[in-house]
Amino acid sequence: MSGNNKLNRGQGALGWLFLSPVVVFYAIFFLIPLFFSLFLSFTEWGGFDLTLIDWVGLKNYKALFADGSTFVNPIIKNTFVFAFGTVGLSFFIALMVAYMITRLRYEGFWRTLYFLPTVTTVVAIGNVWLYLYNPTNGLINAVLNKLGVSSIKFLDDPNTALASIIVVGGWLGIGSSVLILTAGLKAISDDFYEAATLEGAGLTAIFTKITLPLLKPSILFVLITSFIGGLQSFTLSLVMTKNGGPGNSTNVGGLEMYNQAFSYGNWGTASAMAFVLFICVFIVTIIQLTVFRRGGVESY
Repeated sequence: MSGNNKLNRGQGALGWLFLSPVVVFYAIFFLIPLFFSLFLSFTEWGGFDLTLIDWVGLKNYKALFADGSTFVNPIIKNTFVFAFGTVGLSFFIALMVAYMITRLRYEGFWRTLYFLPTVTTVVAIGNVWLYLYNPTNGLINAVLNKLGVSSIKFLDDPNTALASIIVVGGWLGIGSSVLILTAGLKAISDDFYEAATLEGAGLTAIFTKITLPLLKPSILFVLITSFIGGLQSFTLSLVMTKNGGPGNSTNVGGLEMYNQAFSYGNWGTASAMAFVLFICVFIVTIIQLTVFRRGGVESY
């Protein structure tokens, strides 16, 4: 018995030895920055000299929700509108596309075609769409002019700037969602569809009663990852509207955190914003997990 205990301890020590590089990497690049940023959220710091960190308690958090603060409105509001808009647009289009291409020949080709924009840098995509939206010689306005519609200042008008960026973000997210949803659709056995067809079920009933319930795990993964990405995204706003657009209409949480930390040197305020946004992401994720907690092939 003692020999077995020694063997188990030796195997455990060997396992920790193999895991140690990952644990060290995780601690250095995740845990330490996480706790340091949490500490910074209760301080004032310019980002250079650690001896100049001043403890201010909840001052940064109170300032975010004080009267006259732009953090809740429009920044957090824009952040959620952007996240819900891009996720909704990309998910429903991706679901439709995935459902269709799984029934087409050369399925791999179509998946690759839709996935190609995803591997392109966001900065490059933002600049391409910037030219497409150009009010004087952009392709979109050129088409509108041919149809007799006056040119629209998509990114210069506070009423259309955020919606214009949402379209780009939603289009950009279609490829990865299609890839995951097609994999989920392929995992559904044909036996379910054959049984439903024999029972006389139509296409709508098969899709709503079989496909969607069995696709829940893939849908959950797509929604959670896409929504988290949407709440954290700020590159499109930075590239396409130059620091928040007209009247802060496209300013989102990630962009404001970036500006507070690297442009204004308010690292405490930026860290407080980051943890408020984290709480928002956590709450939404819990809601999504609750809604989609059951379903999938394993439930049948």
